[in-house]
Amino acid sequence: MSNTASSNGGIGFIGLLTIVFVVLKLTGVISWSWLMVISPIWISAIIFVLIIAGFGIATYLLDKRSR
Repeated sequence: MSNTASSNGGIGFIGLLTIVFVVLKLTGVISWSWLMVISPIWISAIIFVLIIAGFGIATYLLDKRSR
């Protein structure tokens, strides 16, 4: 019997992209504003909020429709 455990933790694509942008900014390779350097984080946060809002609106509309 094999007892294996797997973990899907890690940095992920967005985290890796942010780290790459920060390193490029600190080394002077890119001269973007810090807002653009951390854009992968806030863009993914905005997408997450939009998805949650969409689910909330859909739930509200379906609940209202069923009454």
